Amino acid sequence: QLQFVESGGDLVQPGGSLRLSCAGSGFTTDNYAIGWFRQAPGKEREAVSCITNIDGSAYYYDSVKGRFTISRDNAKNAVYLQMNSLKPEDTAVYYCAQDLTRQRVGVTTSTRQYDYWGQGTQVTGSS
Repeated sequence: QLQFVESGGDLVQPGGSLRLSCAGSGFTTDNYAIGWFRQAPGKEREAVSCITNIDGSAYYYDSVKGRFTISRDNAKNAVYLQMNSLKPEDTAVYYCAQDLTRQRVGVTTSTRQYDYWGQGTQVTGSS
């Protein structure tokens, strides 16, 4: 089955840190941008951070800028999200997915432009 497998989610106190991992299975990610998205209960899925394959440049949702860092390891077909200074409002299921467009210049944050969604990993920021 072609999908990502996310891991690393947990219950963490506000101000804490987590590192999420995402590994692709059955396909390669070298030529595509990869995005991390999240979905909180009752809300639409939203982009958190996306990273290109061309130069590794990244996009961050305003509320996570300065706190989250995205990175990728093409040799491992993996993408990571380092999350620091977690807040209760970061609570959500986190997913990664691959851009449908090969070698896109820049990034897109539209969920309709991504595929190979995994099952997600739950992040809960609560004391």
